[in-house]
Order: sequence, then C-alpha cells, then structure tokens
Amino acid sequence: MNVRRLIPTAALSCAALLGLTALTACGSGSAAADRKGGRLDVVASFYPLQFLTEQIGGDHVSVTSLTKPGVEPHDLEISAKQTAKLNDADAVVYLKGLQPAVDAAVKQADLKTKVDASTLTSMEKHGNEVGGHAAAHDPAAGEDDHADHGHSHSESGDDPHIWLDPVKYAEVAKGVGAALAKADPAHAADYTKNTDTLVTKLGGLDKEYAAALKNTRAKVFITTHAAFGYLAERYGLTEEAINGLDPDSEPSPARIKDLQKMAKADGVTTVFYETLVSDKTAKTLASDASLKTDVLDPLEGITDKSKGTDYFSVMRSNLTALTTALGTK
Repeated sequence: MNVRRLIPTAALSCAALLGLTALTACGSGSAAADRKGGRLDVVASFYPLQFLTEQIGGDHVSVTSLTKPGVEPHDLEISAKQTAKLNDADAVVYLKGLQPAVDAAVKQADLKTKVDASTLTSMEKHGNEVGGHAAAHDPAAGEDDHADHGHSHSESGDDPHIWLDPVKYAEVAKGVGAALAKADPAHAADYTKNTDTLVTKLGGLDKEYAAALKNTRAKVFITTHAAFGYLAERYGLTEEAINGLDPDSEPSPARIKDLQKMAKADGVTTVFYETLVSDKTAKTLASDASLKTDVLDPLEGITDKSKGTDYFSVMRSNLTALTTALGTK
C-alpha cells in the first residue's frame, strides 16, 4: 500500500484539546490585517474542505482550493505559485495525511490559522473490507460504540475519507466554524449561524441515508477503492474495495477471485467506480462476474462528469445509486 496516503495516529493538536478548533499554538487568533476586499483569505486543500469553508464563511471569506477540478487529490503536487498563495493567506483548511505535498507546504507556511480537519473528528483504520454490522445490529450505537469495528485485511491505515459520512463532516464543520470565528472575531456571529445551518442540512442528509438504507435487500457493495468505509459503518453496510485505500494500486488475482465469490454469495449486483480514477478494473470484474457498473462518487472534486453540482447533490446521487444496487426487501 502507498504509505504516503495514511494519516498518522499522532497525538491531537492543542486545538483538539480545546475541542473545537485546530489553530496552531503560535496563532494569536486575529486575522491578517491586509485582506482582499476585507474578506478572510482562506486556502482549502481540496473540494470537500473548500465547499465547507465557503458555506460557513459566506461573504466574509475568499476561498481558494489547491486542488483543481479533475485532479486526483492524493497525487497533488504544489506549484511555486500555490506555495506563495498559501504563505500569503490568512488561514488554511486541510486534511493531514491525505495530500503529502499539502502537509509539507502547510508545515513550512507561516500562518496564524491552520485548521487540520483530521483533528476535528475521530479517525478510524479501514482496509479492503469495511463492515458496519455492529452499527446495523444496534442502531442506537454511537460513534464511540462502534469505532473499532472496521475490518482490516492486507492494507490498512487511518482512513481520510471522513467527509463521506455526513455526521463526521458535520463535526468537521463545527471545528472549522469555530476556527474562522476565532480568526475573524468581527464576524463570529455569522460564522456560527452559517455553521449551524450547514450542520442542520447535514443532519437532514444523514436522516435521508439512514431511512433509505435501513431495509435494503443486500448490505454489501463493491467499490474500486475503500473511500466509503465511514459511510458503510454509519448505515450498517459492508464495503468491499478492489484496491483498498489506494485507488492506484493493482488488485491481486486472488483478490479478484474472492470478490467474484463474495458477489455471488452476498447478492451483489453492481461494481461501483469513480470519475477521477480509471474504471478498467471495475468493468473487468463486473464483466467476468456478470455484474452491472455504476458511479459512486467519493466527492474529491466536482467536474462536468459529476452527477451533481455540489456536495449535497452528489451525495444524494450516491444514495440513489446505492439504493438501486442494494435493492429493497
């Protein structure tokens, strides 16, 4: 497995200890005086954090993403221009461990406000297979009750795909909102209001997923790489990934054979692929096992191939794809 993709299980930053923010210890919490158009200049590492920051910041922030649409975030390389942009910003919102080039640039940048999304929610280890059976047996189980039930096979590591779980994404939103309020106290009330609005919308999305996936005929789905582990655990499903956490790795013949057997045994109808990674392996597996293919978007970026124009519309498209593939009782 590509170890550069893993998120270290290091001790939480001082921000995590405060419970709401991921501000650096040296930060004074005040925004830089020289802001474009009077707005807080924020750099986000990739789309999910860009979207979240824009929703919370509203008219008070100017958000730039380091990852252009159509670029696979894990493979991002930072240009000199982007490094300069980062150094000139008031704040950065990123996910440590997802993009090594971003981590290195952020570490070197002299910024007062560095918001690391990985410190704002609990991270879990996921491998090729991620099961949500514990949550399915006990719907009342909370985050702490089933945090250790993810299954690890040949590849495992702290899974960065927290934004695909609306509940975890809402936790990140709260932390980002608190960080922006601290960095720009003059508009703290607006940041708090916008955060509450976003968290409410994410709560609604969570309820939609829970209701739609509660009584599906099948509970197992196959994806190209293990991006949907948190989602699977949240809603009592099991994700079987062809390539594990690394979308660029090649599955072994034994893994393909196992997936074919599993698909037949568990009533799997569909192999899901994604828009930013080659669909060759998924379509080959589907053809050999007489299965359908469809898109399940890990929402790492919005392009003209996306089945939606923003986080919520793509997540609802994903829900439709899942319910269609899993069927109803």
